[in-house]
Amino acid sequence: MHASTAKHQTRHLWLYVIAGVASLGGLLSGFDTGVISGALLFINDTWPLSTLEQGWVVSSALVGAVLGAAGNGVLADVYGRKKVIIATGTIFAVGSLLCAFSPSVFWLITGRMILGLAIGMVNFVIPLYLSELSPQKVRGMLVSLYQLAITAGILFSYLINRIFALSEHNWRWMLGAGLIPALILLIGIAFLGDTPRWLISKKREDEARKIFQKIEPEADVEQHIAEIRSTLLSPAKSKKKKVFERWMLAPVMVGVIIMFIQICTGINTIIYYTATIFKAAGFTDTIGALYATIGVGVVNFAMTFVAIFFTDKIGRKPLLYTGLSGITVSLFALGASFYFKSVLGIDLKWLSVGSIVAFIACFAFSLGPIAWILISEIMPLKIRGTAMSIATMSNFVFNFIVALIFPTLLKTIGEAYTFWIFGLVGIFSLFYTYYYIPETKGRSLEQIENNWKKGISARRF
Repeated sequence: MHASTAKHQTRHLWLYVIAGVASLGGLLSGFDTGVISGALLFINDTWPLSTLEQGWVVSSALVGAVLGAAGNGVLADVYGRKKVIIATGTIFAVGSLLCAFSPSVFWLITGRMILGLAIGMVNFVIPLYLSELSPQKVRGMLVSLYQLAITAGILFSYLINRIFALSEHNWRWMLGAGLIPALILLIGIAFLGDTPRWLISKKREDEARKIFQKIEPEADVEQHIAEIRSTLLSPAKSKKKKVFERWMLAPVMVGVIIMFIQICTGINTIIYYTATIFKAAGFTDTIGALYATIGVGVVNFAMTFVAIFFTDKIGRKPLLYTGLSGITVSLFALGASFYFKSVLGIDLKWLSVGSIVAFIACFAFSLGPIAWILISEIMPLKIRGTAMSIATMSNFVFNFIVALIFPTLLKTIGEAYTFWIFGLVGIFSLFYTYYYIPETKGRSLEQIENNWKKGISARRF
């Protein structure tokens, strides 16, 4: 009995060490996503920027992210998940230093692109790494820890923005602070192994066995290996085997639309431009706007725990339905607050604040973590790295487009209509979730793959 308890404790400790170290990549992604919100206010003091230039400073990271997500799925399949994570930490460190010491807007944009390269890599490789290492019963929770790390990174960035707001070279300190978690990630990942599923795909089954015994000591390791091996075998015995089969198109397309939903409901415009939105809503003091962003960061971080505790208990889709409903209502309310201010002259800045807080809260327990959980679960093993890369790349393409045009939309059609457009996307998202997104709770990655092969519809998954 004592030996069994010790095994369980060892397994849990090992899993949480893996999740903790790997999720530092999420913290870096969140930090570099959120830090620009406050830094942008002070970059404008150093180099006065047009709205288009502001859009480029923010969205240049997304150009790099598209490139990072595009190429590294293949690298993750060929060289392994761990080596890609090591490369990611190195790139984060280099990008942070370049941003901190940028002598011009050009070099700042270049540094942000380099950081974006790392963001694009980390946002597919860490959920992939965690989903392939996690036991079925806690897979949703452990992948949710990645999203928790992203929200922690965003909160950390807001705190850093406030700490350095009144210092000399304020925005340089803000952008350079990402160097510290990048170094911690590099040191931590050096002590961890690769995923059993990748090792088996490379015929390194002895290494896979050792890792399975650490993370699931009570499970039948040989049965696990046999199941994974069977998903790698093609039914056709022809020497000319196709890596991509027609049935694989469905999960890849669902993954791309999930990323569309996550981004085009407007999350990153609110994260990137939180301080700017609060100033537009009536917070005339820059420090006051920064304090308001910290409040948003706290809500974002805290509400992610809802997903961690409930995604494996009640399922992915119930959380999506609840969160998307709240997101949609919040967007229409936020648009209304700006409409009443601009058209009727009624100051409803606290409705703006409440709408943003409600939006962030609903996103944090639904689209934030669930989107990454789903794309890490639904992709076939043979093309998992490449397929997740495609989904992640599409995330950043959508992100780039929205972030680049957001300042121009605010200037041309106004805040109200901009947020109402995002609200319409929210309505579409509810219908798409019902008809096309499968429930993956309680199913192994191999069971999910077999359902796609059989052509089972998402509603009957």
